[in-house]
Amino acid sequence: MISLPVIWGWIFQTAVAFVSTVAFSVIFHTPRKEYLFTGITGGLGWLVYLVSMDMGAGAAAASFFATVALAWISRAFSFARKAPVTVFLICGIFPLVPGAGIYYTGYHFFMSDNALALETGLETIKIAVAIALGIGIVLSLPKGLFTRKK
Repeated sequence: MISLPVIWGWIFQTAVAFVSTVAFSVIFHTPRKEYLFTGITGGLGWLVYLVSMDMGAGAAAASFFATVALAWISRAFSFARKAPVTVFLICGIFPLVPGAGIYYTGYHFFMSDNALALETGLETIKIAVAIALGIGIVLSLPKGLFTRKK
């Protein structure tokens, strides 16, 4: 059973991911009419990541599951909103990108802590590969899975 504080934590972090994704959408010059949908995309991806981590998945596996969900909703929004998939995908992937891992890899490398730099770097590469695989798998699916039949 999942406790109420955990659920509130998920809600709060999802809301923060939503707002940060919308803020990135503004910087990325996304059309204003797509702000809500880019925020939903980023929030959903982060929520899947949080739930996966709490269910015991590692960071790379959780990133993969979150990216699959995020890419799926990006494709669905792309067809529904008649906009390029990259509008939703690039903005939505923002919360999942392992920026801290890249930073700490460089930090440990320059501080001559090579073992920790290698460990952090490998974890960051695993997350990046998981994100790339998730995007590749969903974008290779036929478009009929994302549109409604008339």
